[in-house]
Amino acid sequence: MTSHTRPVPYPEAARSLLRDTIVAAVDDLVRARGWSATTMSDVAAAAGVSRQTVYNEFGSRQNLVEAYVLREFEALIASVEAAVRASRVDARGAMHAAFGLFLKLASDEPLVQVIVADAEGGELIRLLTGLGRQVAIERIGRLIVEVWPQVCVADAQLLAESMARLAISHALLPTSDPEDTAADVTRMVGPFIDEILSP
Repeated sequence: MTSHTRPVPYPEAARSLLRDTIVAAVDDLVRARGWSATTMSDVAAAAGVSRQTVYNEFGSRQNLVEAYVLREFEALIASVEAAVRASRVDARGAMHAAFGLFLKLASDEPLVQVIVADAEGGELIRLLTGLGRQVAIERIGRLIVEVWPQVCVADAQLLAESMARLAISHALLPTSDPEDTAADVTRMVGPFIDEILSP
């Protein structure tokens, strides 16, 4: 018997497309002028919808920028997760690869570039270091337990939080090449990785 995937109802698909279009418009505007200079009217015009439609979907400017930050950050985390899974046989190597990839991708990420260049009055940096960091901790913590089931949840969360804090800090205030930074961080957290993976 052939299995069929349940089609997404039209209203749900249409709303998802609308939200994606609006957030994509935010991305274009942030790249061009930064968030502080972007208004809801600007977003509506760029998305080809009314200002009221933007408010109906997101409720407020704050909710809209949170959706944007989450979308951009989750894309970075998805790449990190793939890097960890690809190197799962070598835990230190996996963390090294993931950390270096995150820093490299972040250096090309418009959201990070805007924060580094303008600080955006602190709004975007607060979201990235708060909301973004929490998403990273939760997803990387779950990933560690999934890939290395011998690691207890508490240790996985501790490693995830440490790596997330260091990654975001180095992304916003880079001091050297991503590969060199990844090597230094891996050298520092390596003994803990070895400890939590030991039989």
